[in-house]
Amino acid sequence: MSDVEKLERHERLMSRMADLNGADLALAEQVGLFTPEEKFDATLACTGCAAVPDCQERLDAETPGMPDYCRNTEMIRRLAGDMKEFGLAE
Repeated sequence: MSDVEKLERHERLMSRMADLNGADLALAEQVGLFTPEEKFDATLACTGCAAVPDCQERLDAETPGMPDYCRNTEMIRRLAGDMKEFGLAE
């Protein structure tokens, strides 16, 4: 897997985890709650995760909640809260 493919894979995983937990990363970026730099840094953090198979299983099963191993838990929870506060999520 090339570096670009790895980044794309982890960006998709991170986005799915965020969606599952109340944070729409694309919308957050559009309205300025999440910068492109933050997105890149979060994606890089995700690429260092050793629990990809478990993450994929959780996402496929739509298991809500953040797993203990997630390197982006704080960011996802912050964005979910911000989006709720600004009426961008329920």
